[in-house]
Amino acid sequence: MLYDQIQEAVAFIRQHTNFQPATGIILGTGLSRLADEIAAGTAIDYKDIPHFPVSTVQSHRGQLIFGKLAGAPAVAMAGRFHYYEGYSMRQVTFPVRVMKALGVERLIVSNASGSTNAAIEAGD
Repeated sequence: MLYDQIQEAVAFIRQHTNFQPATGIILGTGLSRLADEIAAGTAIDYKDIPHFPVSTVQSHRGQLIFGKLAGAPAVAMAGRFHYYEGYSMRQVTFPVRVMKALGVERLIVSNASGSTNAAIEAGD
């Protein structure tokens, strides 16, 4: 069933772009503007992709963006999903599985994090 859902999502995406991304990027907090750097891109709203979760954070675009970043073919997730938002792990990982089915070989995941340890400084 999961395999079929992935294939349905890929088929839908292929109706909108035949772009072959080699790198997938999950844009974390603070990097959402990187999506604007993707050249000659095609953006597809999550809400339109079969079985794709929809971001609950209003500031997240909720789009897969296909294009070139620094000359390299990439797809970026502009908006993401978290287990603590009530999504299952299957739903949270679904977009990564779809990216793999689209041909992504490398995945870059970014995030913002903090620490309660006073010895930890920015950049550690």
